[in-house]
Parts: sequence; C-alpha cells; structure tokens
Amino acid sequence: MAQLAFFLGALGGLLGVAFGAFGAHALRDRFDAYSLSVYETAVQYQFFHSLALLAAGLLLAQFPSSMLLKSSVFLFLLGIVLFSGSLYILSFSGLRWLGAVTPLGGLAFIAGWACLAAAGWQLLGQ
Repeated sequence: MAQLAFFLGALGGLLGVAFGAFGAHALRDRFDAYSLSVYETAVQYQFFHSLALLAAGLLLAQFPSSMLLKSSVFLFLLGIVLFSGSLYILSFSGLRWLGAVTPLGGLAFIAGWACLAAAGWQLLGQ
C-alpha cells in the first residue's frame, strides 16, 4: 500500500503540473474568469493532496500496519476524485449542480488530514 500511495501521489503531482500548464496556456483565452478560477482551484487542491499522498506513502513504508495512515491515503484519493474531479468537470461543462459534489471531496480531505494527524500523534509520539 505504501508503494501505491507514493506512486499515486507522484502521478497526481505530475498531472497537477501538466493540468496547471494546460490551464495557463490553452484555457486562458477559452474559459471565462469563473471557469478558469474553478479549474485553478481544482489544480491547486489536487497538487496539495498529491503531496499529502507522498507523505502518507513514506510514513506507510515505516508503519505498514497503521490503519490511520491507510485511511488517510484512501481519503486523500477520494478527495482528489470528488473535489478536484467535480471542479474539472464543472469548469469544462458548466454543469453547476456538480458543485454539490465538491464539498464531499472537501470533507474527505479534512478527514484524511485528521487521520494523518492522529497517525502522527500515535506513531511518531512513541
């Protein structure tokens, strides 16, 4: 699981940079200000949480049986899909109802950080 978390974190970072560059160069003149802002938010949150996946992966390599770390990995991935994914689709499609999915991804991010913090308290405080 540590290897998968690290791989997915690195892949998410790679895609975050690629999507950011695509947005800055290809979408700047095609999107209105609102859609571009939504797209940029998706990229930022994807990138930040890809780094969190890398950290969780590194910690899982040291503490492979930690359910809190495994949970944080799952929640960060779920958050990226729900939060960033819904915002990417929203920015391209204009389907505003997708905005209702985005907070679920935000909750997954919050829960992922809570699990990571609890794991740090539990495992690193020993």
